[in-house]
Amino acid sequence: MSEITKIAIIGAGHAGIEAALASARTGIDTVLFTMSLESIANMPCNPSIGGTGKGHLVYEIDALGGEMGKAADKVTLQSRTLNLGKGAAVHSKRVQADRKRYHIIMKETLESTPNLRLVQAEIVDIGVKDGHVCSVTTKLGEVWECEAAIICSGTYLESRIFVGDVNYESGPDGFLASKGLSACLENLGIKLLRFKTGTPSRVKRSTIDFSELEVQNGEESITPYSSQTPDDYFDTLQQLPCHVVYTNAQTHRIIRDNITRSAMYSGQIHGTGPRYCPSIEDKLTRFADKERHQLFVEPVGADTEEMYIQGFSTSLPVDVQHEMLASLTGFKNAQIMRYAYAIEYDCIDPTQLLATLEFKAINGLYGAGQFNGTSGYEEAAAQGLIAGLNASLKIRNMSPLILTRAESYIGTLIDDLVTKGTNEPYRMMTSRSEYRLLLRQDNADRRLTQKGYDAGLVTKSQYDAYLKKQELIDKEIERLNTTYISPKVANKLLNRLELTPISTGFSLSELLKRPQLTYEQLAEIDAKRPKLPKRVVTTVEVTVKYEGYIKRQINEVERQEKLETKRLPESLDYSAIKGLRIEAAQKLNSIKPLTIGQATRISGVNPADISVLLIYLGMK
Repeated sequence: MSEITKIAIIGAGHAGIEAALASARTGIDTVLFTMSLESIANMPCNPSIGGTGKGHLVYEIDALGGEMGKAADKVTLQSRTLNLGKGAAVHSKRVQADRKRYHIIMKETLESTPNLRLVQAEIVDIGVKDGHVCSVTTKLGEVWECEAAIICSGTYLESRIFVGDVNYESGPDGFLASKGLSACLENLGIKLLRFKTGTPSRVKRSTIDFSELEVQNGEESITPYSSQTPDDYFDTLQQLPCHVVYTNAQTHRIIRDNITRSAMYSGQIHGTGPRYCPSIEDKLTRFADKERHQLFVEPVGADTEEMYIQGFSTSLPVDVQHEMLASLTGFKNAQIMRYAYAIEYDCIDPTQLLATLEFKAINGLYGAGQFNGTSGYEEAAAQGLIAGLNASLKIRNMSPLILTRAESYIGTLIDDLVTKGTNEPYRMMTSRSEYRLLLRQDNADRRLTQKGYDAGLVTKSQYDAYLKKQELIDKEIERLNTTYISPKVANKLLNRLELTPISTGFSLSELLKRPQLTYEQLAEIDAKRPKLPKRVVTTVEVTVKYEGYIKRQINEVERQEKLETKRLPESLDYSAIKGLRIEAAQKLNSIKPLTIGQATRISGVNPADISVLLIYLGMK
């Protein structure tokens, strides 16, 4: 039996969802395949969205017209902004999400989207003719002809679960593993890697003694992820508390006494695990001097007894899991509802991809999410959106959307993957960006909404709201710059706050640049201030306070852009260039960078190699 579609998307996790919605919403006939309709938008690890660097990605997804931010707002159980004690560049929103409701909302969204068909089927083969994708085939033998295919397989490819000395074929949460597609990819000449991740046990809420745990409440004023979520949406939300507990000497003794029984240390697992989300036994090995490790006890949903213990991931056997859990304060009688496990799976070397996330060697085949070697829901969703949008743009004969490092964390993420590759599950962090002051959460819409609108993904109503917000921001900054306050008026406030008084008139913006003064405090001497939305105020305040630093970073971007605009011929054979080191030529031929700027970021290519390249190409 044969069917026809324009774009086939394999996998309905966070990457597949955004890819499918981006494709369908731009008018392209799309089919989204999932091995189980019950696994759509599943959160097999932590039931949260956002975090350091990750929250930035969610804001950027929303600015481009994606879905994750809107859904996350609807299922928020608790919201916190991390790193508030540091500069605005690293402020990162993180929400505790209702896992089941997120699945339901995303499934309903997919089902009601025009141009999109949702099909429960396992894809076992990808057809390629004359170097171009032409079809995908299901396990039941159904062939779907297509012009593009996007692989968003998550952690399902030839996946295997490990708990102590027990291991078996399985996807996350007991779903079936994907069998056969890895062999197909290898036959197509695609290089596969083997990665590993894990998750902690889920514990029954009523069996935990919360009186012995530290309470961690949410923030009082919540800024939504999505620009389409009303400012007052969370005013009546009753946030659920999270709690903090610590491992102790007894916990560490139990783990160390049984560490040879861990699948991680018994030699059973061969895949590389995530550096920044290690198992508890890995933490004890790496940080042997630490007397305790902080754990977070978080709700999985509003209507379930399941609680998630962040930081307690393990592949130790079940008897040890019971023992180490009981050693924690408040968990003496705790009951495990789901056991912790490690999972090993196939993914690809992402240097085989272009910046569009299309395979260099196979026209029309794209990869996104953990299939590309990343870790995390947010990284997956960001890649899915870009892959889906670029597949749609290609079919519509439009230029692809390639985001730069200077304009987005999404651009940084993809550039890191396709230029440097990764030998472990890649996780986004603010420290990965050299331009993080420009890439704040609060200005994601200013950086990316126009691009999403031009590509056909951002709606007219979202775009109009964006323009109105930018107008309010620009007007308020102009007002602050041109409104002057006399020393007599200003010093009343400054003296009360024990700040250095002024002797001449100052503009409101000059006063606001003082680190100790906030926009809210200035209201006392700013009688003509307009009433503005919180999101507008946040951007105004940060823009004014960091004006000098922002200008400096913009200058750095402009210098780097000179290299980014120097394009390299795709057909260039680097091994034929005299003076170029063998290692550099090999790396350049492998990656095939689009620009000199990208070439500078390839591991093994040094400044001398770049100079040789510039001379060879007659560039200055």
